[in-house]
Amino acid sequence: MSAFVSMHQDVWSRYCGGSGAPAWTLELVGFDLHAIEDAGAAWLHGQRGGGHVEAERGLWPCGYQKLAAATMATLFWAGDIFAPKLLVKNKHNQEVPIQQFLQHAFLDMWEMVIGAVKDLDGVLGFQMMNEPHRGYINVPSLHAFDYNTDLHLSHVPSAFESFQLGAGHPTLVSTWTRSFPMPTKHTSHTLLNTSKTKAWRPDGPTQGRCLWEYHDVWRWNDVTDQAVVLREHYFSQNPDTGHKIDWYTDLYFPFAKKWSERVRKASSDSKLVFLEPIPNEFAPASWTEELRPANMVFAPHWYDLNALFAKAFGNFSVNVQGLSRGMFPLKAFYWGQKGARDNFTLQIRNIVENGYRALGETPVIIGECGVPMDMNKGEAFKTDDFVWQARMMDAMMTALEKALVGFTLWNYNSYNDDQRGDDWNGENFSWFSRKRALPPSLLYYEQDAPSLDNGGRILPAIVRPYAAKTAGIPLRFEYEMNTGTFTYQWSNPDDKRPVSEAKSVFDPPRALRHPLKSRETEIFLPSQLTHSRKVIVEGLEKGDKYVYDEKRQTLFIVTEDMSPGRTHRVTVSVDPPSRPTFVVNDLWSDFGVHILSLVALVVAILTHFIVAR
Repeated sequence: MSAFVSMHQDVWSRYCGGSGAPAWTLELVGFDLHAIEDAGAAWLHGQRGGGHVEAERGLWPCGYQKLAAATMATLFWAGDIFAPKLLVKNKHNQEVPIQQFLQHAFLDMWEMVIGAVKDLDGVLGFQMMNEPHRGYINVPSLHAFDYNTDLHLSHVPSAFESFQLGAGHPTLVSTWTRSFPMPTKHTSHTLLNTSKTKAWRPDGPTQGRCLWEYHDVWRWNDVTDQAVVLREHYFSQNPDTGHKIDWYTDLYFPFAKKWSERVRKASSDSKLVFLEPIPNEFAPASWTEELRPANMVFAPHWYDLNALFAKAFGNFSVNVQGLSRGMFPLKAFYWGQKGARDNFTLQIRNIVENGYRALGETPVIIGECGVPMDMNKGEAFKTDDFVWQARMMDAMMTALEKALVGFTLWNYNSYNDDQRGDDWNGENFSWFSRKRALPPSLLYYEQDAPSLDNGGRILPAIVRPYAAKTAGIPLRFEYEMNTGTFTYQWSNPDDKRPVSEAKSVFDPPRALRHPLKSRETEIFLPSQLTHSRKVIVEGLEKGDKYVYDEKRQTLFIVTEDMSPGRTHRVTVSVDPPSRPTFVVNDLWSDFGVHILSLVALVVAILTHFIVAR
């Protein structure tokens, strides 16, 4: 097994509603951990086992915009710029800027982790930080967050309102509810922090004052008994120089290079470094070669945001990625399983191709993707019918296969069960569930032992053939799980073929940096699919050979013709075919007769009027 080590964080820390940084980081800057929830600075109910009921569903990502997480991210990336007065003592009892302290602690922590795993053969490399966030940096206004990039659900205080809440002032904030076609809409206002709880410790570095009041971003007017903004554009430009701040080029890229140098020095130059943009953003064009670390892998995340937000999946799917970028709404709506496959394929292809356009031939992997198992109000837990989960997983896996991109699937959780899910903020993504698993004493541990699959959910949609090693350039892979048939096409390298300007996953460069060392292509073909079935391989040319080893779950193909640019194509099926899990439907298969009948009726009516005249 090969792996890369990802430093996971969401919403900065478990202590402000997510995961990642230790509690002392919040206390260091002055937050009172026992007060931040009452002060509206964090949503913590998901950390206490909540998040499963309708009113709490999907609330945790809103924590990124709340005072605690947004402040910590701002200090980590740009404390020198936006909080220069906040100094803390380091281990040598010297006062240092908060950004320097947090970043040095982060790098020291990474060095400890690397020391523990660097010699493991299975460790390919390291990912600096899961789903980084800007905090308040580049916020368009202190009075509102960007609806297209920041989730608006339930109580959504602006940065300015968060400052007031954290300072102990009851504040009226906007309340958002779920809607359609846009995910949410503003429906009311709610008065928060009526208890006048302060998020800041009186013995902290600001003596109980809001850190941003301490830096003259805002002030409370005792005469009018109201808060006043003093520096509306404080987080969009350097307060001292007026230089416009870009989070990527001024902050993220330089630190990523510093981290990479530290990591590779502590491990080896051969290790890969995985980096990603802010969630739901494409690779920035400003990420030029001189700003990228050596051995970098671009590792963005992808989820179907509509299904994730609604925790529901059916025949109707929506391209939220397109809608947020101005796509005409009717083009963003899809119907049926074929529609979902097309929808997801377009979204994932956009991410991958934008990565290639911005970064050139930098390797791309989808660093995280997955399917909520508790979708559709947890109906599958009652019926044990996970067909909608299987359909959504199949649509996602098909899209990944068509984009010819590797991925890591979120997630495998050995403690998952139907009630607690993944035991984190009400999420339930694990494709393994303890409820359906055998005790370890009853398992067989051979690679192809069926007992190892016990406890798995929707495995036919997950355990699929894939090209593990290709003697050439992958061009196309398509798998139909309902029949167990796949087609794989690849090309011999061709240094003379011109590189396409389109940077399309359907037309990759044909040149290789290093010459091929083998003519053998290896395709993972799971015994779950082939056991007690005949494997049929079609499309081989004269002189080509293949062998299938079920014990190793691998199909080996050796091609005879290795001339430059030669294309190879095989179709592999099993006999008897797999039992269909669902019907691959679309708009025409479901409503074609009705649509044609309606068209015929309209034509008949128009014809009648024309003849009558």
